[in-house]
Amino acid sequence: MYIVMVSSECAPVAKVGGLADVVFGLSRELSLRGNAVEIILPKYDCMRYDHIWGLQVTYPDLWVPWFNYSVHCTVYFGFVHGLKCFFIEPHSEDNFFNRGAYYGFPDEALRMAFFTKASMEFLLKTNKRPDIIHSHDWQTALSPVLLYELYRHKGMDNCRAMHTIHNFKHQGVAGENILWFTGLGRPDYYYDLARLKDDFNPSAINFTKGAIVYANFTSTVSPRYAWEVKHTDQGYGLGHILHVHQQKFGGILNGLDYDMWNPETDPHIPAPYQSKTIEKKYRNKEELRERLWLAKSYKPLIAYVGRLDGQKGVHLIRHALLYAINHGAQFVLLGSSPEAGINNEFWDLKHALNDNPDCHLEIGYNEELAHLIYAGADMIVVPSIFEPCGLTQVIALRYGTVPIVRAVGGLMDTVFDRDYSNKPEEERNGYVFHEADFQGIESALSRAIGLWNHYPEEFNKLMLHGLAYDYSWNNPGQDYLNVYEWIRHK
Repeated sequence: MYIVMVSSECAPVAKVGGLADVVFGLSRELSLRGNAVEIILPKYDCMRYDHIWGLQVTYPDLWVPWFNYSVHCTVYFGFVHGLKCFFIEPHSEDNFFNRGAYYGFPDEALRMAFFTKASMEFLLKTNKRPDIIHSHDWQTALSPVLLYELYRHKGMDNCRAMHTIHNFKHQGVAGENILWFTGLGRPDYYYDLARLKDDFNPSAINFTKGAIVYANFTSTVSPRYAWEVKHTDQGYGLGHILHVHQQKFGGILNGLDYDMWNPETDPHIPAPYQSKTIEKKYRNKEELRERLWLAKSYKPLIAYVGRLDGQKGVHLIRHALLYAINHGAQFVLLGSSPEAGINNEFWDLKHALNDNPDCHLEIGYNEELAHLIYAGADMIVVPSIFEPCGLTQVIALRYGTVPIVRAVGGLMDTVFDRDYSNKPEEERNGYVFHEADFQGIESALSRAIGLWNHYPEEFNKLMLHGLAYDYSWNNPGQDYLNVYEWIRHK
């Protein structure tokens, strides 16, 4: 099958968040299965060019219709760790992608609409006719709209559109000018609640809503999150349109890069291990304690790795830290916040606990240290308020580190409570709590710490249950191929 990914990010060359990892991981898995996969990206000035091999001009004169004129673009080609990537560089006074950052500009909707339009124009002009055009998140959500309203009539009628929504909080809400710039026009036609009209702002169109309406299939990044966005406020207003199009919407769990996250071959940890040599994990715990100046005492070590923002349950992370050190455990935190207020709060906490031999806060991000924490910690907390998929808990399981998670989104699809799950005992791999309050996380922490202290053999079993799970791209890769086949033959 011939598949083209249209995305604003792809790891490691243009990465802001999990979207980039998914585009790279899924594309690689589909390629390994013998499919022809190409990725179209903006040519940002701030990309990691050291990860692109053989970058060269492949199409020097792409003219993209834009409002009542055309924008001249150059398209480059290069390999990103073996994957075929095209990079679109517009030459216009708007200077869309030469701004020193990927996002954060007032004309964000216009930038991404242009990139999406240019991607479709590139496919048209180069006679590329993929079986599947797979777009991602709000940035490229106009792809299915453009395909079915404009490009299908220009010879791309055999292409099918799939769209993946990675986070429903960001939808791409913009004004009527987008319709005129992209050549869609006809505001009276698109400003219909059954098409692109935003449900809350009558003067706006909604990119993501357009994708749900026009794509042959829309997915999100875990089955549980798919249910939540349809039936709770997690859909941020898109619940009704999802209900209307529910026959072509579903959740496919994200995979994890099992090469990058592999305790057997991890170059960042002093003692590689696997399930048969799980006792080597404790050498990594010793190394972690040494590096962070923690006391070497017989105590469980609990960790948090990730962003510190509202979505992640900041108040619960802080409470877990204080609860742990007051109940005979150690705590390590690695993360920072995009919000100054939250960062300051954790800096204050760091200073207050500076002399405590049972905790360490590292405000920032360090990839090498992250690997050592996953390998050295006994447990990890993921108390998210909402979590489309979540990779932290999946990485933890890969390293035999017991996750303590809130019952939400992808966390529910990957972690099954040791005491209360209805799964067979050997499939239970962590601790789950339901309410986003102190009582909830305390109950899970006390059960986990109690098991570690009083039943070490049972805790060891729980670690091995986690190691036995396969959350690689293997299963999701097949799930996506099944959807592609289904929409191709509809």
